[in-house]
Amino acid sequence: MRLAPTPLPDVWLVESQSHEDARGGFRRSWCAASFAAAGVDFTPVQASLSTNTAPHTLRGLHWQAEPKGEQKLVRCVAGRIQDVALDLRPESPGYLRWHAVELSAENGAALLLPRGVAHGFLTLTPGAVVEYLMDVPHSPEAARGARWDDPAFGIRWAAPPSVISGRDRDWPDFVHG
Repeated sequence: MRLAPTPLPDVWLVESQSHEDARGGFRRSWCAASFAAAGVDFTPVQASLSTNTAPHTLRGLHWQAEPKGEQKLVRCVAGRIQDVALDLRPESPGYLRWHAVELSAENGAALLLPRGVAHGFLTLTPGAVVEYLMDVPHSPEAARGARWDDPAFGIRWAAPPSVISGRDRDWPDFVHG
């Protein structure tokens, strides 16, 4: 398992090698020793799956407010997605910048997001399944969001969404400062 830095501070691309044989493949999805060796403190306490029927389904942008902020490791375990991290930490040199990667069942990569970084994804295939490992339990009262097309961010999505929740579509303009 290898943790590679991204252009956003403390956002890591997590890569693992698949070991293939006649039965198929085997890949490590999380390893405490690999994270510790990279100097990253992350211990999952909760796991969730997001199933998505249609291509171009958009979920996000979401985060949890302090003091219930969460770190999460996001991986696509079926299909392909465009995964987006958006830095909303005012003290960060990456503030209001975003970074996107393609995560897929084939590439096996994951994205580790620290507290204060919003997350969203767009499915690129039908039947995409996304797995989340979080370091704290989800707290609905701490849930926050920003609109996927807010001009404050200028995120370049792979395609316009064809499926999006009313809540994600209707977040107000982001106010910073």
